[in-house]
Formats: sequence, structure tokens, C-alpha cells
Amino acid sequence: MFLSGLKHWWNRPCGVQDLMALALPLVLSTSFWTIMNFTDRMFLLWYSNAAMAASLPAGMLSFSVICFPLGVISYTSTFVAQYFGAGHPRRIGHMMWQAVWLAMFTAPLVLCTVPLAPWVFRLVGHEPAVATLEVTYYQVLAFGAGGVLLNGAGAAFFTGQGRTRVVMVVDGLAALLNVVLDYAWVFGCWGFPEGGIAGAAWATVVAQWSSVLMYAWVISRPYYNRRYAVAAGCRWDRALLARLFRYGGPNGLHWLVEVVAFTLFILLVGRLGETAMAATNLAFNVNSMAWFPMLGLGIALSTLVGQQLGANRPDMAARATWTALWIALLYMGFFALLYVATPNLFLLGHAAGTDPEQFEIIRDTTIVLLRFVAAYCLFDALNVIFCSAIKGAGDTRFVLLNVCLLSPLPVAATWYGIARLDFGLLWAWACITAWVCLLGLIYLARFVQGRWRSMRVIEPELLAPSERPTESCAATMDCEDDPRDEPLELTPRS
Repeated sequence: MFLSGLKHWWNRPCGVQDLMALALPLVLSTSFWTIMNFTDRMFLLWYSNAAMAASLPAGMLSFSVICFPLGVISYTSTFVAQYFGAGHPRRIGHMMWQAVWLAMFTAPLVLCTVPLAPWVFRLVGHEPAVATLEVTYYQVLAFGAGGVLLNGAGAAFFTGQGRTRVVMVVDGLAALLNVVLDYAWVFGCWGFPEGGIAGAAWATVVAQWSSVLMYAWVISRPYYNRRYAVAAGCRWDRALLARLFRYGGPNGLHWLVEVVAFTLFILLVGRLGETAMAATNLAFNVNSMAWFPMLGLGIALSTLVGQQLGANRPDMAARATWTALWIALLYMGFFALLYVATPNLFLLGHAAGTDPEQFEIIRDTTIVLLRFVAAYCLFDALNVIFCSAIKGAGDTRFVLLNVCLLSPLPVAATWYGIARLDFGLLWAWACITAWVCLLGLIYLARFVQGRWRSMRVIEPELLAPSERPTESCAATMDCEDDPRDEPLELTPRS
């Protein structure tokens, strides 16, 4: 009886099989970038504690500058998913180009922030040696901003269709290139100069632009032009861009507010000294091994929800969400146990290239911080899954309102505890833990409330006319826009 029920849970429409067909390539894709970030921080720790300490705040500030346009661009995947589910694939190429134009307009603006970096890091009051490295890291990363934004447009084009294996291959190759260049450029191997933290940043920039070239090569194939009207869609569309900003704008602002809050938290922790900053960086670096693959599951769920709502099947979208939740809880629960029971397992690589006595202080502090990570892991799963689900429907304004109201709280509490009450690192981590737990519970309540079921982001006249029962989440649809196209699959079969 149990095995029969498990088989049904696995095989039913929008069950584990359908969800993982989309999610596994994205989980692998985000895992590649996790490995890249992990090794990047590890090499920098081998190089110097100061370089390791500087990389996180400078990297977070760099991402903060581009996260609004990147959030808007990435939300293109929801439009693609709903156009795909509604059976209008030739709108997809036109939608992708709006994201590309936005990326090309934004990239030069990011470069204008380069001269401001010394003033910003001097203002936050970090140790002079660390602040100098932060400036260097930020200024080099700014040259990769255009690559990040264009990469987001390419990934959204394929993710929304359910062609997540393309994203997996592109990200895997770019991450591999980054790791190789990281080692060579940080330590000065194979003819590369010894660049330290600047070398790590340049390796990231090269990898980001390599992703853009790979996406451009794949999208230029005649197949995609014929089916998705890529060439014909290469024009600025004010109405469509306005629609993208209407729904993607709150998503971008959500990213901006959340990332700025997290960046301010990191900058406040930096006031506690190099050891506190390095341990915090290391704890987040270890947690990225669990969190980034979870993000891949969330992107897949958002795509599946968008496809099912585009086809007017909200019940299938709900089923996919609850399926994703169980997978997420099992996965994050496993890592939470490891963080408590075997924390040294995650620190072996970092310890290998450093002075044992010097690393011992950072190691002891990091082990304590990983207990905080274990405490909020399951709530972070709620956060990722339910936030992804309602954003896949178009409920981005609620997400923005929620983040705007709650994000100042951990920053203000951390600042007050450190600046006024002379509290230390544990107080700061208690604040961030409470924030993550509260966000997860609120997104759960919003999903259960169910308003997302009636939301759509694409034009109403393009929606499927009625809710249609289906035998599979991967049911086919006839494409009325181009009789030369074969039926479309909502999720690709292996």
C-alpha cells in the first residue's frame, strides 16, 4: 500500500517526476555556481584572510547595484512560461528582446558607479586593508555587470520554456572556466599574473561574458528563430516593456530591498573585525552549498506554476508547489543535521591551504554560526518554495510589500545591538535568523490564502479559454501561430 502511494506521488501529473524533469538541470546549474563561489572564497582564504573578508561585502554591493534590473529581466521567464502554457510561442522571442534591450541600457550605468567605490567602503568604517581590497573587487566586477544581465535574459528564455538542460550546460561550462581561471589568476599560475582578489574578480567577469556568448550561439540556431520568432521580435515594444515592468518591477525591487538589507547586515558585521567578517563569510559560503540548489528548485517551480496558470490549471500549479515543498524540507533538513553534527566536514577545503593556528579561531566561530544556519534552514525552504510559487503566478506586489516592511527590522536590530548595546556577532546572527523564519511563515500564509490562483501576467486575450483536465503535466498543445511547429510540451521528457 505504501509503495503504491509512493508510486502515485511520483508519477501523478505535476508530481515528483514532472517537477524534477524541470528542476534537476536547474539544481545542477545552481550547484555549478555554488562550486564556483565556494572555490573562489576558498582560494581567497588560502591567499589571505583579508581577501576572504573583503570578497563578500564587495560582492554583495556589486550585486545590489544590478539586482533591480536583473530582477526585472529574470522575471521574463514567467512571461515565457505563461505564453508557452497558453500556446503562443511566437510571443516568446519578442519578450526576450525586451529583456535584452533593458540589459544593454543598464550595463553602462553600472560602470558609472566605479569612481564611487572608495567613498562607499571608507564610509562603512571597515579596516583600511580590507576596505582597499573591497574597492578593488567591486571595481573589477562592475565590468561584468552587462554579462550578468544579458545572461539573465538568455537563461529566462530557456527556463520559461522548460528547456532547463540548456541552462545547465551553459552554467556548467562557465563555472568550470571560472574555477580554472580563479586558481590561475589568484596565485599567478600558467602564465597568469598573481592578481589576488583582483584576479578572482577578473575570472568571474570572463566567465559571465562567456555565458552570454554561449546563449547567443544557441539562440541564433534556425530552430529557435522559426518557432519563437527571435529575429522578427528584435524590436523595442513600449507596451510589452511596460507590462514587464508592471510585474517584473516589483520583483526587481524585491531583490533590491532584500539584497540591500543583507548587504547592510554584512557591512555591520564587518565593524566587528576581520575574524567576525571572515567567519560570517565562511558560514554563508558553506550554506550556499545547500541554498543555491534549492534556488534551482524554486526557479523550476515558478516556471511550472507559470505554465500551468497560462493553461488555466491552478490545481496542477498547487500540486506542483506542495510536491516541491516536501522535496525542499527533506533536502534542507538533511543539511541542517550535517551542519550541527559534522560542521568540520564542510571546512576541510578551507583549512587545507591556511595556517592551522590562524584558521582555528575562524573555524571555532564558524561552527557556532552554522548552528544558526541549521536553525533557519527549514524556514528558508518555506521562503524559497512559496515565494517562487506566488511569483510564478504574478503576485510580485505582495512579495515586494512584505520585504519592504520586514527587511529593515534585522538591519535596525543589528545596528542597535552593535552600535548602542555593544552586542557581538551572535546577536547579529540571531536577528538574521528571526528574519528568515518570519519571511517563510508569511509566504506560507499567502500561498494558502489562494489569491494567486486567479493571477496572470500575460495579456488576457492570449490565455487558454478554459480550465482543461489533463492526463499529464507534460500534456501537448497545438501551436496555432505556426503550423510548421510540432506540438509543444509543457515539460520536456527525458
